Order: sequence, then C-alpha cells, then structure tokens
Amino acid sequence: MDPLDTLPDGVVIADGEGRVQVANLMARRMLAITGDPVGAPLADVLALSDQRGCGWVETNNPYGGLSSRTGVPEQSWLLPDGTEVLVTARITRDKHLGIAIRSGRGRARLDRERSDLVATVAHELRSPLTGVKGFVQALLNRWDKLNDEQKKLMLTTVHADSDRLSRLIAELLDVARIDTGRLQLYPRPSDPATLVRRVVDSVSAATSRAIELTVTTDEGAEIFVDPDKFTQVVTNLVENGVRHGDGVVRVRLEPGDPGLLRLIVDDEGTGIAPELRKRVFTKFWKNGARGGSGLGLYLVGGLTKAHGGTVTIADAPGGGARIITEWPTEDRRSA
Repeated sequence: MDPLDTLPDGVVIADGEGRVQVANLMARRMLAITGDPVGAPLADVLALSDQRGCGWVETNNPYGGLSSRTGVPEQSWLLPDGTEVLVTARITRDKHLGIAIRSGRGRARLDRERSDLVATVAHELRSPLTGVKGFVQALLNRWDKLNDEQKKLMLTTVHADSDRLSRLIAELLDVARIDTGRLQLYPRPSDPATLVRRVVDSVSAATSRAIELTVTTDEGAEIFVDPDKFTQVVTNLVENGVRHGDGVVRVRLEPGDPGLLRLIVDDEGTGIAPELRKRVFTKFWKNGARGGSGLGLYLVGGLTKAHGGTVTIADAPGGGARIITEWPTEDRRSA
C-alpha cells in the first residue's frame, strides 16, 4: 500500500506543467475521482469550487506570480458534494505542487480554540486590570487623604499588576509564534544556576509557600539557551508547583545525560495521572481548580523543545508531580 493512502487527509501532487502525478486514496474519495488521475490536468482533477463557483486552480494560479512564491495559504473550499474542506498548497522551486485537503472539522476545532483563547485572555486580563483601575481611581479621589505609606502600597500593587499584564501579553505572543513556527531565539552560553536562583528568589518573595533550591552542577557549568526564554520556562514551572502543590516546592539543578543539564521541579500536590500526561503540554490544559491561563505548560513544552531540550513528567517522591526539563550545553536547535 502507498504510504500516502494511509493519511487521513487528501493529497494531490502535480508536476511543473500542471499534470497530476499522485492522488492518494482520501483525495480520490473526496474529489469523487473514478478513473486513474495520473497525467490529467490539475484543474480537471482538483474539483474544488468557492461560493461563486470559481475553481481552485483558476483562483490561485499556483504556477504564476513571483518565482519566490512557496505556497498557497489555507483556504475554505467546497467539494463536488458541497462539503467544506480546508485546502493548502506547497510550491517547490521547480514548480512542483503539493496540495493537502482536510476536513472542514478542522475549521470548527480551530474556531473553538480561538474562542477558548479569547475567553482565557479576557479572564486573565480582567483581574489585574481591575486592580490597576481600582487603585488608580482611589489615588486620584483620595490623594490628599492618604499618607505616604498607603500611597506606596497602592503604587506597588499597581506595579505588580502591570508586570503581570506584561507577562501575560508576552506569553500570548510566544504562543502565537510557536503555533506559526516564527519563534525567535537568541541563545548564548548562560549560567543556569544564577538564572534559576533569581526565579526562585522572585517567586518566593510573592508567596508564603516554601521553595527549596538544590544545585549539584559543577561551578561554572553553562547551558546554551536564550536566557529570557529559559527564565520564562523556569518561572512557569516554579509557579505551577506553587499553584498546584500543598507543601514545599523543590527545585533541583543537576547534571543530566552527556551534553545536558537537568532541571527538576517537584511539588506536593495531587500529581498528574499517567493517562493525562500527554495532554499537559497542550493549550488550555488545566489540572484542578486553582486558576491559571492554561498556557504555562504549553509554553514550557514549546520553548524547551525549541532549544533542542526535552520535558517529561513523573511522580515526585513525596507524592505530587515532578516535571523534568533537560537543557543542552551546546547549540542543538537543529535537533
């Protein structure tokens, strides 16, 4: 069996002259192809139309335009039976054309994800914005009646809420960049012990939960990472441990496999069941009812893998979850 026939999406490949070379089983079913399509004109085989009745080839003119053109973005089209499908195409330098056709159910899933994102953003932005607005309004209305200590407390709270807003916006931008493959990293040799210690000190200052840090790496050990992105991952992991644990959060930095350093974060919460661990690093995944945007661990997975590292979940010795990330000591992004 042709491996392409096992794919759930329709695939059509045409040569530089617009003649079909391959049409897999799903494509033949979707396009209601009865005979052998090989050698037939692409416009005849690709029986797709838009709401006005125009064809895909006619509308997109994949063989025209600039020589630097590399593809046709995803668009909604109709099959001969009226079913909606999503169609995208990749164009090679010799003008060979690869076309993917997938069910319109993907559009519904994408719409749901967008709705979830809007709801998440609205919920997460509302709390700090409410705090900022409330304290600023109080300062404006009662400035002369407040003493310096009260003013300082309010301004400090506004500053903290502003930082929270900035961080959420940065996370949302990173989510979009990971989804579209446009994430930019600026890695360099970095001291992981210093970066992790800063995160632990910062999170400890904002919580009453105990956070213990153990570093067993050699003095001067370095990892090849973007320091800002590494700090973002560590912050998400430590805050996740604080949010979902009930006791001490333990952070450990130690040597890993050759060429890697290992960061382990243990909490004392309820843990993550083995059957759920594959879902943890998807968008909007939440465990329990303790809040959060549901984007933190998605970013952890995306940013760690973008550096050529790995992330896994296990059981912490004291019960609860253990999240293990491994970071390269050299540039492994191509891996």
